[in-house]
Amino acid sequence: METILISTEKATPWHEQAGRLRGLVNHEGYVPIRTRLAIEDLEFLAEARAELLRFSELGLRLLDLHQPRDAGGITSDTAHPILRCRSCMWRWPCPTFRAMLESFGASRDLPESA
Repeated sequence: METILISTEKATPWHEQAGRLRGLVNHEGYVPIRTRLAIEDLEFLAEARAELLRFSELGLRLLDLHQPRDAGGITSDTAHPILRCRSCMWRWPCPTFRAMLESFGASRDLPESA
């Protein structure tokens, strides 16, 4: 994960350039341009797809592991039972789920105690 982070930080961000290049797409669906790429950019682009696939798979596996389950305790509010993470047993939402939620900016409804 650190290797991916380091190579990503070294690569040039293309967000602004991509916006401008979209207007240059020809009738064949390509952008005929010339550009200068640093070695860090080439290394990043060469591995980006595979790394993103692996990272996405990791995220999905972590989310699958860290799901809520009924803690099975006695509660006076039967409509809202106490939930715990089925993997780490922290009170739901667990720290792992919270960290992923914050990192990816997902808008998933969390209990009020979150």
